[in-house]
Amino acid sequence: MALEFGLTTDGFNTQYAPLAAIFWHYRQEQTLKSLEQVQIDMKKRDFTPVDKLTQVLISVLVGCETLSEVNSKLKAENLVAKVCGWPRFADHSLLSRVLDALTLKHLGQLQGATTEIWRAHSLVMEHDWRAYLWLDFDLSGLPCSAQAEASQKGYFSGKKTSLVANLRV
Repeated sequence: MALEFGLTTDGFNTQYAPLAAIFWHYRQEQTLKSLEQVQIDMKKRDFTPVDKLTQVLISVLVGCETLSEVNSKLKAENLVAKVCGWPRFADHSLLSRVLDALTLKHLGQLQGATTEIWRAHSLVMEHDWRAYLWLDFDLSGLPCSAQAEASQKGYFSGKKTSLVANLRV
C-alpha cells in the first residue's frame, strides 16, 4: 500500500494523519513485530491479541484517557485503520478483554517486547556515557508562558526566586 498525503474532494477528513504516517512507517519497518512475543490465548475473530494491544497503544497516542473513548475517537477512522493493516478499529470492549486476559507471564513478555523496541530505536543507547548527559530542569518556580498548555506555577518550599534574579543584563 502506498501512502499518499494531499488535498481531496472526498468527504473524509482525519485529525490523525500524522499517526497514520507513523504507523505506516512502523508497518514497513516492522517496528512493533516484537509484540508478537506476547502469547495470549484468546479466540481470534477479526483481530489478534497483538492487534488489540497495538490498538491500545494507538488509543494512548490519540489521547484517550480511558478505553471507552476509543469508540468516539477511533471507531470512525477506517482509513487510518487500513493504513495500520486492519479493516477497522476494534470496539473498546474487545480491547478491555485483551487487557483483562493479561497474566503476570504476559506482562513479562510485554515488558520484554517493549524493551526490545525502545532499545532498537532509542538515542540513549547511542549516547557516549563517558561524557555528561545534560538535563535541563527549571527549578525557579517562575510562571511559564501563558501559551504553554496546562501551565501553572508549581509549589516550591524555601527561598523564592525573584523575577529580577533571572533577567540578563
